[in-house]
Amino acid sequence: VQGQELRGSEASLNRAYERAEDHGFTFLQSGAHVQRFVDAGYLVRLRSGRDFVLHDVSFPYGRPQVKLFVQRLGAQHRRACGEELVVTSLTRPLSKQPRNASTLSVHPTGMAVDFRTSLNSVCRYWLESTLLYLEAAGVLEATRERRPSHYHVAVFPKLYAAYVSGVLATARAGNRAAATSRYMVRV
Repeated sequence: VQGQELRGSEASLNRAYERAEDHGFTFLQSGAHVQRFVDAGYLVRLRSGRDFVLHDVSFPYGRPQVKLFVQRLGAQHRRACGEELVVTSLTRPLSKQPRNASTLSVHPTGMAVDFRTSLNSVCRYWLESTLLYLEAAGVLEATRERRPSHYHVAVFPKLYAAYVSGVLATARAGNRAAATSRYMVRV
């Protein structure tokens, strides 16, 4: 992770686009198209909570793994720096892409999320370090964009789900080992 930066590149855009194609994701054309995917269960609604808030998000939907990512990252972000994570964009159909959007944007697939750049340097450092770590793990592509300032994250759903499963399995194994050693000490 050391030496890496959250600088956007054509290679980063291509990796995210290729993951969308690998998943067979559809690039949604319109708001009605998004609603059909919500109704079919391909996209799920995200709602503001204690650890993250949606701010001016037109289409508050994402892939289930994106929701999991935002929930986990939001909780960890709050514990690390004491403030909620602010989500500024999720699924965005092609008809609603801003003028400066790349033709390779994966927002229309529901696998991308944007976060507001915090004014708190501790929070920025924590978020950037975490995104770089997850990028190095191969489960997402992240870019810090300047105009407007925000973090763009393309989550790779299958890889992220497998990563979380591994983290949870390791935690369960650690808890079992700790419980066993506590039990053995008492006996």
